[in-house]
Amino acid sequence: MTQLLHHRNRKVALITGAGIGLGRGIAKVLAHKGYRIALTYHSDSDDIDNVTQELSHIYGAQPFAIQTDLTQPDQPESIVKQTLEHFGRIDLLVNNAGGGIGSALLDLEMKNLDHSIHLNYRAPILASKFAAQAMIDQEIAGNIIFITSSRAERAYPTDSIYGGMKAALIRSASSFALEFAPYGIRVNCVGPGATVNRLEQDAIKEPLGRKIPLGRMGTPADIGEAVAWLSSEEASYITGINLRVDGGLILPGMPEDMSPEAGYGWGTIHHHLDKD
Repeated sequence: MTQLLHHRNRKVALITGAGIGLGRGIAKVLAHKGYRIALTYHSDSDDIDNVTQELSHIYGAQPFAIQTDLTQPDQPESIVKQTLEHFGRIDLLVNNAGGGIGSALLDLEMKNLDHSIHLNYRAPILASKFAAQAMIDQEIAGNIIFITSSRAERAYPTDSIYGGMKAALIRSASSFALEFAPYGIRVNCVGPGATVNRLEQDAIKEPLGRKIPLGRMGTPADIGEAVAWLSSEEASYITGINLRVDGGLILPGMPEDMSPEAGYGWGTIHHHLDKD
């Protein structure tokens, strides 16, 4: 009976977009730290099956997987409700799901704009609303974390929408931190830089890593450890910040190394008109 009560009192983390990449790494780190895990995924059941099987096998923690399309307005509330029904509580919400569109403003299509705003901004805002209400109702001094990006602070061409939404999350999180502080709920952001997402990528061998001051790309575990620390008692006096986890990627000023082997960057995009 004591063991059963202990299991029920273990903290619960809801992580959106956890089938691949950063979300997968965050889930693994949090499971290792003892969290019970709820995961959302959009379409690829094979990816989420691999994650849940691995977490169950290594950590003895059976995750709760929720298929959802977070661009739909009712889904952020739904994933919070499903997590509460399954686990009975939420201690940590990690708003990780997102995706970028690379488009110059003159080429931007309305459907892509709406999709990006709904996925990268509206969904995490709504999920935070319902998760915070659940924490308040149960008197849980929980945590809400937004996964932002170094692109929220540094501009690149064709990145106005994705980067803009990530910047908006940082600003909104600051206000949420003030609103929820009286309840003991902390709200923070973690801002990854260039991070490997696919299993075939090697953080050390990727060419882009040579541009990064610490000499490699980031890993999902780097982001997971940052999330775990910000959500821990060791960080209990921290709220309303954006913790950049980018190996120093955006510290150097312009111009960047434009050599092909250096990888992507801002670069020179000026189109000079010939004049007679």
